Amino acid sequence: MKLVDTHCHIYGEKYKNDIEEVLAEAKKELEFIVNIGYDLESSKISVDIANKYDFVYATVGFHPTDISKMNEESLKQIYEIAKKNNKVLAIGEIGLDYYWMKDEVEKQKIAFLKQLELAEEINKPVVIHTREAMKDTIDILKSKKNITGIIHCYPGSYETAKSVIDRFYFGINGVVTFKNNKKTQEVVKKIPLERLVIETDAPYLTPTPFRGKRNKPTYVKYVAEKIAELKNISIDEVIKVTTNNAKKIYRIED
Repeated sequence: MKLVDTHCHIYGEKYKNDIEEVLAEAKKELEFIVNIGYDLESSKISVDIANKYDFVYATVGFHPTDISKMNEESLKQIYEIAKKNNKVLAIGEIGLDYYWMKDEVEKQKIAFLKQLELAEEINKPVVIHTREAMKDTIDILKSKKNITGIIHCYPGSYETAKSVIDRFYFGINGVVTFKNNKKTQEVVKKIPLERLVIETDAPYLTPTPFRGKRNKPTYVKYVAEKIAELKNISIDEVIKVTTNNAKKIYRIED
């Protein structure tokens, strides 16, 4: 069994010169990767790439900082793409971001709820982005009892995680390798391995020892190694459990 990258953005300027090489490397080392959309255009690109490569999957949706691009027509297109294409695993990334969008709180909540309802209607999980908005994110998720998914780049506490741990998995990426990020490291120690999934958020959040450079899917191994160290377990166990977790939440059959 190999690792997977449950959340990356392998498209755009950062990969314009070597996307095929990055994907070839990922195919060799990983079981699969999930390319995450953040608006209609990136969602379509993610799906196109997923349709071209058998080990690549996609998600579609509007990131909270891109909800200005979301309207009735664009949301309808997201719905149609997600419903018709079996390479689309989830609606995402969606959620709330009060760091960049402090003045748009109510608009964000409306956009978030509409996309959760879309996911509910087509029976797909969601990929959640939350930044400085954890309480509102959790409150909204608690109101949607049928929704399952991944809270990407999980920034919350163990106590908060427990409130939705029956339905959600928690995405861990390169930030756990940062020496000064004690909060994420402590959370990883406490959350059961059976509720963690591994991601890169490539090209962002590159793990140590490549921090500051462009990230790529194969760097999930550094995240896995750190999780093994923090939990005092073997890397093989981390690989086996987190890959199975990813398959469960994304509903990928062997």
